[in-house]
Amino acid sequence: MLRRMIVPALFGLLGCGILVSLGLWQLDRAEEKAELIAELEARIYETPRPLPSALEPEEDRYLPVELSGRFLPEHVFVLSARRAEGPGFHLLQAFEAEDGRRLIVERGFLPEAARGTLDLSNGEPAQLSGNLHWPRDTNRHTPEYDASRNLAFGRDVPDIAQLLDTEEILVVLRSSDPAHPILSPVPVYDVSIPDPHMGYAVQWFLMALAWAGMTVFFLWRIRTQSD
Repeated sequence: MLRRMIVPALFGLLGCGILVSLGLWQLDRAEEKAELIAELEARIYETPRPLPSALEPEEDRYLPVELSGRFLPEHVFVLSARRAEGPGFHLLQAFEAEDGRRLIVERGFLPEAARGTLDLSNGEPAQLSGNLHWPRDTNRHTPEYDASRNLAFGRDVPDIAQLLDTEEILVVLRSSDPAHPILSPVPVYDVSIPDPHMGYAVQWFLMALAWAGMTVFFLWRIRTQSD
């Protein structure tokens, strides 16, 4: 009987060990992700600095910057909504910095009812502060850009940069001088990074528990059959 139980017992121990190790690995990943999120959230409120000459989306996400220049006529509306104001749009507009670089500035939220009164004709000098961002709010199911309404359904920076003829750089406005009378800036307040690792860890531990239970049951069956 013992000889018949050795192989199932070893197989059960090996399976449990692998599943538990995977759960522990996910716990380590959850801790690393928490540290990364804390670091990025602290970065949001650092003192703004001039726009770097070279940027990397993964390294420079949420970096606070300040720049001077002027808004350009090119713009696009991104469908959105706010709980207190209802449906509306985020306005993304081309901006020309003093050094001639063209980039995208997310100027803020525009209620749907106010779209007809929006005036973007002025190109007066402006001083801005905000955070660099490369949002991940589009996927393969996101509708295509609607040229007839100048309406996008997500902030896909490469696509919008092509529409507005700018670099693939988005600054989410925190403050501007002068401020726009209608647009309400929607600054970056927190970090939106998926953190599923704790859930994955729980799944691996539950699978290890189920594996152990099945192993005990199988060994019990072998013993009762031998008796």
